[in-house]
Amino acid sequence: MSHDKGRLRAPFLFCLGNILAKLPFDPASMILEYTGREHALPPERLETDWIRSRFANPPEWQPEIRSDSRLPASLAAEEPTPASVLIPIVERDQGAVMLLTRRTDHLHDHPGQVSFPGGRTEESDASSIETALRETEEEIGLHRRHVDVIGALPEYITASGYRVTPVVSIVQPPFGLKPDPFEVAEVFEVPLSFLMTGMNYQRLQADFPRGWGRRSFYAIPYEQYFIWGATAGMLRNLFHFLRA
Repeated sequence: MSHDKGRLRAPFLFCLGNILAKLPFDPASMILEYTGREHALPPERLETDWIRSRFANPPEWQPEIRSDSRLPASLAAEEPTPASVLIPIVERDQGAVMLLTRRTDHLHDHPGQVSFPGGRTEESDASSIETALRETEEEIGLHRRHVDVIGALPEYITASGYRVTPVVSIVQPPFGLKPDPFEVAEVFEVPLSFLMTGMNYQRLQADFPRGWGRRSFYAIPYEQYFIWGATAGMLRNLFHFLRA
């Protein structure tokens, strides 16, 4: 994301929103509501050729989650801002992996949290795909020549006020990355087999102050990483799409 001439574009992360990020809020310490019961997808459904064919001939299915657990209406009255993320599935010899980013710890909003590369739509973007490709190249330096877009998941409304199109792609190695050091602390990979196992998902609850009540969200702990909020919600929808 561009931050030239001393002007930062609004930080963009898909989770429970800027307001919640400013609260004393540790999602990893929240109440465990339940753990997913679905087994892993069959190995053939983790092959990139099969995933391509699934998006080329999608089944009838319903996404489990279409939005973050909502804030009070007074905080969510405005029309959501269009945005896109890239869901990059990388072909590796040992099996497909998902490319994710961790934000830098010094950022004012959402420090250290996990997200897909992406951002808000600009007027010059011809489509949601263009937004996802442009933002990914700016954010982590992944050139679009390595990215084969195969489809998209249903739009996801974030509590921070974005209407996000999750653009799904297959990424072909070898490729180079050049993360924006201001925004991106690291780029890491998670085995697709781990993310496509329902039992690795947790549903957590949190009680928020100021009369906001109890909110629930999905999370996927993986090694030292804690994937949660809208990022986990979109992954959960991808799981159901490939499982249908």
